[in-house]
Amino acid sequence: MNVFIAHINGHTANLTAEESWHCYKVLRCKAGDQIHIIDGLGASYKGELITANEKQCVANIIEGPFYQNKRNYYLHLAIAPTKQIDRIEWMIEKAVEIGIDEISFIKCKNSERVNLKIDRIQKIVESAVKQSKQAFIPKVNPIEEFKNVIGTSADIKLIAHCEHDNKLRLRDLEFKNKKIMVLVGPEGDFTMDEIQMAKAVGFKPVSLGDTRLRTETAGLYTVQTFAILT
Repeated sequence: MNVFIAHINGHTANLTAEESWHCYKVLRCKAGDQIHIIDGLGASYKGELITANEKQCVANIIEGPFYQNKRNYYLHLAIAPTKQIDRIEWMIEKAVEIGIDEISFIKCKNSERVNLKIDRIQKIVESAVKQSKQAFIPKVNPIEEFKNVIGTSADIKLIAHCEHDNKLRLRDLEFKNKKIMVLVGPEGDFTMDEIQMAKAVGFKPVSLGDTRLRTETAGLYTVQTFAILT
């Protein structure tokens, strides 16, 4: 059964404009068909379409809500987009499937990509949520300057860089029931100035293993490791 994102109002689900078009025009759904619905906030439902056209699809809720189990940590990954956009898009898709709560994009001194189509990223995120049968849609933030991103609050602040440093290991962290923010730099890594800026506001250097990882690999490694350690 197909999954759609909708706004829930009592016992009625109004599919978003894009979801309505996909439901009616692509999947040929019609009134009377049953569909799975998520609100993007952690709840899923079973519904029956009462209105179906390319501009608006509305369903009656017949079962639910069913709530997605919450992870016992909140993971915010702030990463510099790669020059080849397909690499970062692939990483985002897999990170969402594994489990992530928030994604930010950072513009660094060594960044080779400083523009990003957030609407496209949002679609990738939503598609991955539906494909992996989740009900919570991670928050996606637009690309921002490094100095602005590091001002974000978190219980645990980590920066992954390639310079020699006294680095923490992910497996040694007590992160349950805490908000974690991890910074992953561009292909040319963070500059020493950026590393020092981050440290000045509470970020701790973290090790992602003994080998040097590509940006998208480092991001996915981080998400996967926290999921395994839970």
